[in-house]
Amino acid sequence: MFFSIIIPVFNRPDELRELLSSLTKQTYTNFEVIVVEDGSKLKADGVVAEFSNLLAIRYFFKENSGQGFTRNYGFEQAKGDYFVIFDSDALIPSHYFAVVNERLNQSWLDAYGGPDAAHPDFTPIQKAISYSMTSVFTTGGIRGSKKNLGGTYHPRSFNMGLSRKVWETIGGYKLSRMGEDIEFAIRIIENGFTTGLIPDAFIYHKRRTNFGQFFRQLRFFGRARINISRYYPSELKLVHTFPAAFTLFLVSIPIWALISPVLFSLAIGTVLLLAILILIDATRKEKSIKVGLLSVEAAFVQLTGYGVGFISESWKRFWEPKQFRETGASIEYPS
Repeated sequence: MFFSIIIPVFNRPDELRELLSSLTKQTYTNFEVIVVEDGSKLKADGVVAEFSNLLAIRYFFKENSGQGFTRNYGFEQAKGDYFVIFDSDALIPSHYFAVVNERLNQSWLDAYGGPDAAHPDFTPIQKAISYSMTSVFTTGGIRGSKKNLGGTYHPRSFNMGLSRKVWETIGGYKLSRMGEDIEFAIRIIENGFTTGLIPDAFIYHKRRTNFGQFFRQLRFFGRARINISRYYPSELKLVHTFPAAFTLFLVSIPIWALISPVLFSLAIGTVLLLAILILIDATRKEKSIKVGLLSVEAAFVQLTGYGVGFISESWKRFWEPKQFRETGASIEYPS
């Protein structure tokens, strides 16, 4: 199997250097790397040049249009049998492509996704953010579980593979931002292709380095979920409303204090119980009370950030024409 690795990059040359360095350590090496610069001011062509003798790598620069359309550009340049997409803020374990190649030879998948994890060298905040994005207490761990409790697996583009046939059949991304990977996965499944999770094909995903950035990112994710409903109304599920409901619940707590001391105490008790459960679980998994405490904050930032974005875009959706569609190409992704 010959893989084409597609990496869209926007103003992140240092992160790209770390990603490319991790690719030089792969035990399975039958792949090429395609770096597509999405109109960056901080260009990464110099970084790519550093690896020209270590990897089969090609570099392209295009005008800014968002990560979805940038991946499409990479697909057009790819020579591989199978395309693999990584975000630029990822580190790839050395066994990754060996695991994927073995799985595809044993049990074929037209498209797959893998989990993300926290690298031992991540900062405590990065580990806490990683925990919150993969924990069942924030619903993040449902998709990445080995039992795949979320039903039919919808791969996400931070760690995703698809066969050349998938691309040739359905084309690339229709959206560039605002839920582009969700929409892409929906069309893959609708066209009868098989998808699945490869649990051991995990990556180390650095995501954001502070809670302010993390909140803005999750607010964007909440907006993206509503954007998907513009195209596929039936894809908006009850579970997607949980962060918004939680956010409204937090906002309502002061009101309960005015209405009923008993209801106020119950509300505070519910929040404390969730915080304690997260603290215990995160401390156990990360073997650090500091990361456990930060994970409580990260989980609340995640839920409220997503909830705020979900609510604000829902309000916008309520007033706009029903035929309105948003590709996200003109919307800046939060840094």
